Amino acid sequence: MPSIEKLLFSQPQGILALTGAGGKTSLMFHLARLLAESGRRVLTTTTTSILLPRPEQSETVLLERNPERVLREAGRARLSGARHLTAAAEPLEGGRVRGFAPEAISRFRDSGRFDWILVQADEAAQRSLKAPAAKEPSVPTGSDIVVAVLGLDVFGKPLSEETVCHSTSAAEIMGLETGQPVGVSALSRLLIHPDGAFKGAPPQAQRFIFLNRADTAERTAAAAQIAAFLQESPPARALIVGEAGPSLAVHAIHSLEAAPPSA
Repeated sequence: MPSIEKLLFSQPQGILALTGAGGKTSLMFHLARLLAESGRRVLTTTTTSILLPRPEQSETVLLERNPERVLREAGRARLSGARHLTAAAEPLEGGRVRGFAPEAISRFRDSGRFDWILVQADEAAQRSLKAPAAKEPSVPTGSDIVVAVLGLDVFGKPLSEETVCHSTSAAEIMGLETGQPVGVSALSRLLIHPDGAFKGAPPQAQRFIFLNRADTAERTAAAAQIAAFLQESPPARALIVGEAGPSLAVHAIHSLEAAPPSA
């Protein structure tokens, strides 16, 4: 099984955007750590809002509305040896910080200051699952990779706004009624539907699915069933099953691409 780093970051540089619900921000900071440890220069940021990262997630955090000043500070951080910078525009209530418009992400990329820019491009109000609203998600048009995140702790639970962000829209996409349990076929439909998990993904972007919180045998089995369901109409290159908790664990990677014909 290839490592998640080799799977996602086969290119030397680019923009990776995370959408969906159920652990996007935690996954973003775990991926940033892997990249920084391999010697890459990494920017973590958002086009929506995130909780101010803890020191173990990002030692260097900059709150600055002006993208040009962010780039100047990134240059100073690089001189001091820091390989990972988190930047956001301004603080918000509740310990959150507001990010940048997608146009600023393009400016960060074009500067050459960073090898990889990781962007939390969606909000889900701490839910495990979501259907995008009309103007969601906010994926930068230059994204090279889009990772749709889904929390498997929603599996088997009744569909409600307590567990699913925009539950009415999600019900329509998944073919469920409020109160019905969220099963394999419903989750699969959300991943396939054009207004579902990959809504707003640029056409050039490689797509991956990360099924998070796979911490029980039942959830791991459900993930394998989802992967089998998606094989008929693959919405992504691969489905990754794991846990982005205190550490990042990958339990399985299911390729969703058709195998090349034998010679």
